[in-house]
Amino acid sequence: MAELLFCEPTELYNILNQVSKLSRLSEPNYLCLLDVRTKREYDESHVITARRVKKKEDQYLIPESVELDCVRYCIVYDSNTRTLELCMRCSEEEDEDDDKKSGQHIPELLPGPAVEFGKILIHLTRQPVYILRGGYEYFSGLYHFFRTQKIIWMPQELDAFQPYPVEIMPGRIFLGNLSQACNRKMHKDLKIKAHVNISMETTPYFKGNEDKLLHIKIEDSLHASLLPFFRHICHFMELHLQLSSVILVFSTQGISRSSAAVMAFLMHHNGETLKRSWAHVKKCKNNMHPNRGLVSQLLEWEKIIHGDYITDIMDPVY
Repeated sequence: MAELLFCEPTELYNILNQVSKLSRLSEPNYLCLLDVRTKREYDESHVITARRVKKKEDQYLIPESVELDCVRYCIVYDSNTRTLELCMRCSEEEDEDDDKKSGQHIPELLPGPAVEFGKILIHLTRQPVYILRGGYEYFSGLYHFFRTQKIIWMPQELDAFQPYPVEIMPGRIFLGNLSQACNRKMHKDLKIKAHVNISMETTPYFKGNEDKLLHIKIEDSLHASLLPFFRHICHFMELHLQLSSVILVFSTQGISRSSAAVMAFLMHHNGETLKRSWAHVKKCKNNMHPNRGLVSQLLEWEKIIHGDYITDIMDPVY
């Protein structure tokens, strides 16, 4: 039997924004997002690509063509799930004798709709089933730009979907590429207030404004030296965190140089090892991978922070 686990809003946001060559949403077995709210609520708006789960005679009906064992992520949401446990609710049908004694409604233990449906799904798959914490209300409040009324998505529409930068530190630090850094809508939606540009290219934002733009001009090569800039990058980002600014860190492809810069910051800011920082960024952005030269520099940065080498970069994961 599979596990029933919580999925944080940031995790779903990042899942929606993964890429290989194209958006991973175009992969048929990547994400199965299921909405168990009412038809009226679903029609009013739902998370992009979500399918509504119908209920007939108190029985949930799994949408056609869903093969749970083949799906990488199966995520269920209702309006506002807060717990995976049973919830105290008031039964509309009262026991007359008890009601006469207490004068109160009798509390009834019931799971929320998402949990109720999730507990059915875990018997049908070996993969984990995820429940979106806070449900649609919380997620759509954080990421209003992922609300839609669209029900049917054609393959070519999913191929053309433009992913947003991934979220490294909720609401504070995003990691992306040059195209995303130049996208006016994404910039506005994420409320970006500062850029860390680790590339040779320039963007239309914060030009000449050194308070909001840190531009480290290095080539995307094995011989590029980013280590001398790690401390400056960390201080710039910490300053903007103190100012409550939202920061976008990016490079041309958003895979190597910017990922290394984000890991260097996490190691400095949280006192983490390279291994832990790597795991966190990898979870947020599946296709991130600094080149071997940058990995070696991150190891040197780990020694500066912790006084010794801790991570074994000979492990194939690096």
